Amino acid sequence: MSFDVSLIFDSVPRIALGTGLTLQLLLLSLAIGTAIGVAAALMRVSGNPLLAWPSFAYTYVIRGTPMLVQLFLIYYGVSQFEAVRASALWPILREPYWCAVVAFSINCGAYTAEIVRGGIQGVDKGLHEAGRALGLSPARRFVHVTAPIAIRLSLPAYSNEIISLLKGTALVSMITMSDITGVARDIVARTFAPYEIFIAAAIVYVSIAWLIQIGLRRVEWRANRYLRK
Repeated sequence: MSFDVSLIFDSVPRIALGTGLTLQLLLLSLAIGTAIGVAAALMRVSGNPLLAWPSFAYTYVIRGTPMLVQLFLIYYGVSQFEAVRASALWPILREPYWCAVVAFSINCGAYTAEIVRGGIQGVDKGLHEAGRALGLSPARRFVHVTAPIAIRLSLPAYSNEIISLLKGTALVSMITMSDITGVARDIVARTFAPYEIFIAAAIVYVSIAWLIQIGLRRVEWRANRYLRK
């Protein structure tokens, strides 16, 4: 079978039909995961062992296991428990869409927690001392001194996490969802041309990642405008 370049260009528009689902999963999981990550990071740097250790355990376990395993455990695993099937959560957890959102959010939260923690700990101690000398309370020092700088320090790594999460959404094709990869797999089943179709899928992913990176670079540029020459 010869390599059909025209099939690549013909397949791109059809594969792009899965972009809507991919972006939904990305944005929703990113919002929830960021909230989880910020909370976990604050627990980790709180200095309270009762808060720090659960946060450490959460980030250690999630970052140490593949996202696919986490997705399968939630999608296939929770349905094995009668208590879950009888609970109010079952209408949500029986749907592959929400299982994917839960898995991606938990995964994103663990990585975001480490990113935010690194940003917080990267703030120069002299700034904390300056805030203390001005009579600022710990809460005001965090809001007005630590947080703005930590956000700027965290942006590059957080940008990478967004791109990683975008690529991770391809795993939902394993649980019968028609995202970009899922649509590509359906086309492969009809055309028997995996190389051409997955090259087309790669083009769609690269295009989305390129647009995201442009937006994130703009955000970083504005956040660090004080460093411009």
